[in-house]
Amino acid sequence: MLKFDETLFLKLVEEEGLAFRGQIEEIVDGICQRGFSNLFLIGAGGTIAMMYPYEYILKSNSTIDVHAVIAAEFMAMNHKHFTKDSVCIFTSVSGTTQETVAAAEYCKAGGATTIALVAEPGTPLTRIVDHCITTGSEKHSFDTFFMLLYMVVFRFMHNRGEFPQYEQFTKEVALLPRAILQAVKAFDSRAEAFAVRHKDTAYHMMVGSGNLWGNTYSYAMCILEEMQWIHAKSIHAAEFFHGTLELVLEDTSVILLKGEDETRPLTDRVERFCEKITKELTVIDTRDFAMEGISGEFRKHFAVSINWAVLSRISVYLERERNHPLTLRRYYRQMEY
Repeated sequence: MLKFDETLFLKLVEEEGLAFRGQIEEIVDGICQRGFSNLFLIGAGGTIAMMYPYEYILKSNSTIDVHAVIAAEFMAMNHKHFTKDSVCIFTSVSGTTQETVAAAEYCKAGGATTIALVAEPGTPLTRIVDHCITTGSEKHSFDTFFMLLYMVVFRFMHNRGEFPQYEQFTKEVALLPRAILQAVKAFDSRAEAFAVRHKDTAYHMMVGSGNLWGNTYSYAMCILEEMQWIHAKSIHAAEFFHGTLELVLEDTSVILLKGEDETRPLTDRVERFCEKITKELTVIDTRDFAMEGISGEFRKHFAVSINWAVLSRISVYLERERNHPLTLRRYYRQMEY
């Protein structure tokens, strides 16, 4: 597959990612023993999008008070739920994202407990937080972060007495890298065909819901807009029929992300509508992927990782077909703003 090293993927995500389980449990258990009031999931751009699935999972499966907040807005808004008893969780590939670093300093100054997942060691974020898991490589960092966040979030739920299936769940987290690998291989030809067909498409609508809303938001903004300079809009399936539907024409590209959680009927409704209107509907459905060894009850959670991994295959083919490197920027980190 184009730009995919299977051996490296399994080393970074399966071997090294899973090796952090003990450290995660020690951190979370210690926090739970001391007590906490709520969780803040904090990020900017792609990393706040990464937090939205876990906010959804917690809100739909737990009584833990949770807030996914954009770093810069969080610091400006004087959030009344934030206290010294809050637990603030951050992710950053580089460990240098300006807003995330500033938010971590803000949380530390407020006396809250801070945790970060960072790819690059020895970076500002790693030095600020109370607890840091440093994965050591930017390659496949999002795949690894997703897996680590499963363990973090479900450990908090387990310690609350709300997730007795934790041991079985973590056994299946260990199977997830192989399920991802199987999915990307199965999807690769579709990803290439999409990129060939849409290399000159000027605008995409991306629609999703539930625990795939974060991926929807992130792919539209961070990949299509930032990395490919393509106009895109992320639309929540529950809101699609309150405005956006009027812009769908026969040639409108609609990329519909379908997961397996409770909100699937919302995306079903969008699919039924778009099938009647546009010839350019692309449906990416996690039900199409085997996820070998994953229980039916956990598939809806792991759909987040599977969906992100297969979307990433579209990215590398768009890069090739458009002759536009994913690393190319006009403004981001290129100038002061």
